Amino acid sequence: MIILSLNNISKVYGTDIILKDINFSVNENEKIGLVGINGAGKTTLFKILCQEISYDSGSIYVPSDKKIGYLSQNLDLDMDCTVFQETMKVFKSVKDMELRLREIEIIISSPEMDYASNQHKNLLKEYGHIQEEYERVNGYGSESFARGILIGLGISTIDFDKEIKYLSGGQKTRVALAKLLLKNPDILLLDEPTNHLDLNAINFLENFLKDYKGTIIVISHDRYFLDVVTNKTLELTRGIVEEYGGNYSYFISEREKRYQQRIQEFENQQKEIERLEEIIKNFRANTREKSNKQAASREKALDKIERIDKPGIDNRGTRISFEAKIKSGNDVLMIENLSKSFGDNQLFQNLSFLIRRGERVALIGENGKGKTTLFRIICGLVEGDGGHPRLGRNVFVGYYDQEQRDLSSEKTVIDELWDEYPDMTTTEVRTYLGSFLFTGDDVFKKVSSLSGGEKCRLSLLKLMLSKSNLLLLDEPTNHLDMLSREALENALLHYEGTLFVISHDRYFLNKVIQRIFELDGNGFTDYLGNFEYYQNKKNAPENEIVINTAGKTKTEIKEERKKLREIQEKRKQSEKDLAAIEKEIEKTENSIKDLENLMCLEEVYSNSQKSAEISKDITNLKESLSALYDNWDQLSSIVEED
Repeated sequence: MIILSLNNISKVYGTDIILKDINFSVNENEKIGLVGINGAGKTTLFKILCQEISYDSGSIYVPSDKKIGYLSQNLDLDMDCTVFQETMKVFKSVKDMELRLREIEIIISSPEMDYASNQHKNLLKEYGHIQEEYERVNGYGSESFARGILIGLGISTIDFDKEIKYLSGGQKTRVALAKLLLKNPDILLLDEPTNHLDLNAINFLENFLKDYKGTIIVISHDRYFLDVVTNKTLELTRGIVEEYGGNYSYFISEREKRYQQRIQEFENQQKEIERLEEIIKNFRANTREKSNKQAASREKALDKIERIDKPGIDNRGTRISFEAKIKSGNDVLMIENLSKSFGDNQLFQNLSFLIRRGERVALIGENGKGKTTLFRIICGLVEGDGGHPRLGRNVFVGYYDQEQRDLSSEKTVIDELWDEYPDMTTTEVRTYLGSFLFTGDDVFKKVSSLSGGEKCRLSLLKLMLSKSNLLLLDEPTNHLDMLSREALENALLHYEGTLFVISHDRYFLNKVIQRIFELDGNGFTDYLGNFEYYQNKKNAPENEIVINTAGKTKTEIKEERKKLREIQEKRKQSEKDLAAIEKEIEKTENSIKDLENLMCLEEVYSNSQKSAEISKDITNLKESLSALYDNWDQLSSIVEED
């Protein structure tokens, strides 16, 4: 059943056409991703659907009994309410029912009530109706449900009684999102819902939306989130909408196929047009009447061809290409027993690891665990408290700071680049800036006036030109639109240097990364795979086999699983053998102790023959004990290694 339909919706701001004859329909329970470059009109479309702004032409159909819920930038929260009070406003009608039930209970139980009166009968009838409705809307579980949503989205229980005005911007957004989810609208419109959420909260939201009994349309730059949640994609491009019957990864693949098909159709038509024009030209060159008639006939055929416009695709992404000027040694970065604290806050202690040439490694963990601090220590910008980082032979570090502290706010864009690379010509500087979407007078903007995405592109351009062979990237995809993110990922996949990156972008971690370091309260863990492998490993029951399947054939995966099972069986057997040896060691040590006690008895040490026999037995047992300890060492190494 169609729950939403748009017919020829258009919206123009001045001379800018934002939406041009938009047509699409949405069925009940569909989960849709709305994608497009920044400025394509996605948020404008949402605001039109919510009647926050008007449209210029066309029509929208939504059944009268269906509700639309939208998380807008204006959060509409009462700053003087506590978090829980504000959240429970969603259940005002439920609370009103609860209050009325209590009122009826008091009236009925009063001594003045006449149990035979019509008033009593009517109150009982009303009580039954309200209680039935109260149970239907899960009134008894409303507070528990609200608490669960708040906690799931990362609002701590200690903040439930905190007034909204004392929350951070991110916390306010989470409260507003919780209220929206609790309202349970028929059509849920979400504009960048994962902003300000940590990984646990995003996982909660993904699971909630997968089970949501309603229609969802979501705008998000979190491509992994779109893959998990959506089953259909709408691309808003050049003012129109194109539909794709799958999630984000399907959309990327299918869009390329459609583009190539349209290019082929366009080129085939161009060849046919050229062929007809050449025929017409030849006929016109011949002055005979018959040739002129044939030329006129071909011209009519040419005029009837419905011309195909050259296919366009929003490919205005940044053109990035990283290369390492010098090849580094095999051991690129060595961290040895590194520690760092700020006051009583211990970020990490005795941290040690090795990164080799060509590896693509990610550093993940909750905010505040010291990820950025570690990068700044490696770059020499911050001193560690103990231990030290060492760079390998011929290693040149390029650092991307997510705060863009390497940019000078008072410089123009062109001077920012030119001052760093003064040997470049004007043409070279303008060409590089143009490839990173700084065109025309944009190059004379002050850095301080740039958007977050523009500053990000400028920092990446400077990093690209450094030709470093070790890139330290701190949240490089923040502020980038999807096309620029795809361009960055493809550039890093072809980069021959070494990559060490901090990122919360799970799609990026899945596509680019081969190894993940996790910093947490318990220390440091090394996962030899991409994000999917990391997640499977974290969620797998103890001893379950998990392997990284990225880029491997089915045969390779099968062989690796076989090897891992053999290793697992070997480990289990080693553990059994180790336990048996430990018992044997204990038994042998007790036997030696007993014999040594015997040697202390007068009847033994006074009898030379008997004492010699016992002494020989002790020597033999000690030799056996030494062999047992050797076996124990070997088995312990196997178990610890596995």
